[in-house]
Amino acid sequence: MPVSTLDRRDGPYGEVVLRRREAAAPGGEPVYEIIANGCFLMDTSDGRSERLLVDAALAALGRNPAEGGAGTGPALLLGGLGVGFSLAHAAAQPVWGRIAVAEREEAIIDWHRRGALSSVTADAFADPRVSLLRADLVTLLREGPDRFDALCLDIDNGPDWTVTEDNRNLYSAAGLASCRARLRPGGVLAVWSARPSEAFGTAMRNAGFSSVRTEEVPVARGVPDVIHLGRNPS
Repeated sequence: MPVSTLDRRDGPYGEVVLRRREAAAPGGEPVYEIIANGCFLMDTSDGRSERLLVDAALAALGRNPAEGGAGTGPALLLGGLGVGFSLAHAAAQPVWGRIAVAEREEAIIDWHRRGALSSVTADAFADPRVSLLRADLVTLLREGPDRFDALCLDIDNGPDWTVTEDNRNLYSAAGLASCRARLRPGGVLAVWSARPSEAFGTAMRNAGFSSVRTEEVPVARGVPDVIHLGRNPS
């Protein structure tokens, strides 16, 4: 399948690239890929993992996605805009009272606002419950004033495979303490990973999270993706 580069930018965190892969069959949809510092992050070919990230957090809260919630429902922070599947999925669920998405890469924001990924998230950004925070997630979690009922984080390929060195801080004891500080009592942390990380599960428990577990996301080949889940008991 032919692949073309639509945009390539150098920023404060390195290089980000948007590529288009043509459909394998006539009439099929093209696939868009985001590459960061030479590392494949995600594409628009599937989206099951991104949707399960939101659904798993909501189920852990004991809420039904069809419940009305605007203004009164749980507050959600999405860490990483990516190709937009998590945001679009959350915005399609009435239960969420407030949805914030944090993204530090100006290029990715542009691709959603005016570029090839706008078709994925245009409806979500038109939703009054949705706000976009142009911010580094690690800094936002450490210094931001708001608290949420759910944090859904998908900014790397997992705790053991980060895109930039400073992202490692997110999965450290200090980073997990910042996550707990941003969660309301009973709130849920959900972290996507391309592979299971027993060490990260242990780190979550050591940071004070309860009910720590993983949910698998089947993939076409290899080890399943997983969602690491934990609850803030305090």
